[in-house]
Amino acid sequence: MDRFNHKIAVITGGATGIGMAVAHRLGKEGAVVALFDRDASALKSTVEAFQQEGIHAEGYLTDISDETQVSASLLAVEKKWQQIDILVHAAGIVGPTATSITAYTTADFDQIYDVNLKGTFLITKYTLQIMEKRQQGRILLIASIAGKEGNPGMVGYSTTKAGVIGLVKGVAKEYATTQITVNGLAPAVIRTPMNDGTSAEQLAYMTAKIPMERLGTVAEVAAMSCFIVSDENSFSTGFIYDISGGRATY
Repeated sequence: MDRFNHKIAVITGGATGIGMAVAHRLGKEGAVVALFDRDASALKSTVEAFQQEGIHAEGYLTDISDETQVSASLLAVEKKWQQIDILVHAAGIVGPTATSITAYTTADFDQIYDVNLKGTFLITKYTLQIMEKRQQGRILLIASIAGKEGNPGMVGYSTTKAGVIGLVKGVAKEYATTQITVNGLAPAVIRTPMNDGTSAEQLAYMTAKIPMERLGTVAEVAAMSCFIVSDENSFSTGFIYDISGGRATY
């Protein structure tokens, strides 16, 4: 397929997990993919692997919580290709799990806020500044079912992902009369390296909530993500898509 020929796509968290899977599929369907990640080693490895497969990929070492880095990386992409057509924002951290709010430290909450919510604000703000010059683009922010329903023992993650959902709904309405769409995707637990540090108890709880009785895969998330940011998805904005194996209740 060549749905994304001549498209310039920025993917955050692009070195591993969901971000890498989405970037790979976009690249295989013709997009130039600019991978943003703060893990220099993983970023280098992923870019090289993509290039060996014939994907036009470049890496940008970027801490999504750092405003200067976010702005500079996006401007570098724009300078090289004169446009950004697609943003898939997959960068995020889980933070403490199986931890009650009374034991959840303020330092841990600040850290997860900086990455998951402030980082989402920053990448969305500065990408839109570029997209609005052409009045077109597709933005997809990866939220979580935890942002809709809440996961006990994960107050920082649940709260910040709920914030991402609110950002999608508000910003989408700001741009609804343009050809820029802003949507979100709320996965249930997906098998990724991000969950390596999640407690077995927490994973068991989250898996038990999924009627399909299994974790999702990054390939499944990539398939849905690529539809959401495609040109054919032209009458949907401000929506939170679900990919939850039947867990979603609204």
